Amino acid sequence: MAVTNGTAIAILLISFFVMIILRFPIAYAVAISSILCLASQGLPLSTLCQFMVKGISSFSLMAVPFFITMGVFMGSGGISEKLIALADACVGWMTGGMAMVNIVASYFFGGISGSASADTASLGTILIPMMVDQGYDDDFSTAVTITSSCEGLLVPPSHNMVIYATSAGGVSVGALFLAGYLPGALLAGSLMIGSYIISKRRKYPKGAPFSIKTLVKQLGVSIWALAAIIIVVVGVVGGVFTATESAAIAVIYSLFVSVYIYKGLTWKGVWKIIDDCINTLSIVLILISTSAVFGNCLTRLHVPDMAAHFITGLSTNPYVIALLIDLILLVLGCIMDMAPIILIATPILLPIATSIGITPIQFGIMMILNCGIGLLTPPVGAVLFIGSAVGNVKMEKVVKATLPFYLCMIITLILITFIPGISMFIPNLFSK
Repeated sequence: MAVTNGTAIAILLISFFVMIILRFPIAYAVAISSILCLASQGLPLSTLCQFMVKGISSFSLMAVPFFITMGVFMGSGGISEKLIALADACVGWMTGGMAMVNIVASYFFGGISGSASADTASLGTILIPMMVDQGYDDDFSTAVTITSSCEGLLVPPSHNMVIYATSAGGVSVGALFLAGYLPGALLAGSLMIGSYIISKRRKYPKGAPFSIKTLVKQLGVSIWALAAIIIVVVGVVGGVFTATESAAIAVIYSLFVSVYIYKGLTWKGVWKIIDDCINTLSIVLILISTSAVFGNCLTRLHVPDMAAHFITGLSTNPYVIALLIDLILLVLGCIMDMAPIILIATPILLPIATSIGITPIQFGIMMILNCGIGLLTPPVGAVLFIGSAVGNVKMEKVVKATLPFYLCMIITLILITFIPGISMFIPNLFSK
């Protein structure tokens, strides 16, 4: 016998959060809670399979495996050292030079990998020991590394932007790519200010004096890596090819550069990387497919409408509503990973955001930064755990050292939330 909508909502959400607290894998929690909800409504479980297949039957989603593969190829092909050297030539001369190098290198590397975890694992293994050897505290070095890695989520190409565009429906991937540059630069700038203040107080060292000759030399070496970003972004924005087509071309290009130009990869290593990519992709696709069922349950039970009425019932002030949206996403980030938050929260919160004048593109940038902060917060902050392991520093110590940088990230988030031009300036420029 089918239960009422209220009971079905309780079954769906309570079972989901109980399994999250019990540390179930997120895909299992989403799938099992969806099964319980469907069963309570008397719907056949064949519906589950139909929605799962429908959730991943999207041409746009084909870009996700290509972007993941491109990022892993470039990250394993000797790119990290080249980008660190380029960042050092740009900002290494400043007070706290290596912290600045870390932040700028993450901006460059993020445009290639699109992953905060990959950024932390790749750059952190090089930069954290280097910073410690030059007199920086290990917890500070790790904190700079993990917070700056979130720039990679905003700087295109980002597979999380593709997932958001698919969840939001009808949002241009090219416009999202363009929208990420200024917020990513703003985040980098705020982290650099925080690092400068701390470095000044602790008397951390400066690097070598600025040299235009060194900068030009390093730019020449790194141009092969940076060209991958140009291929993707210019191709998509210029309408030469779709995001999926550009991602496929970028994979071939990154393979060529990694094996034949930088020679950081052998063909034997390529097959191992492809195996790793398949493992990562299987996790992502399982999340997308199960989240499609969960999202359909939410829609069927009118949860987005109820959430909208609840939030607007608390206040009619658009500024308060925007802050509530950020707060909800930050709380979700503490207990869930990034992809499921995007997949589950987008259908609920996007209509609320658009009702107060936030465009889908601006909301996408807000969501990605909120989720990025969540990656750094316990108890399930994946990047926090990776940084702690790479830096060989206790997690409690890393969290304490990260507190000033949390403030920098929150300030950036508030600016992005209340100043639409930060996200929309470049997309509007190209739409004219």
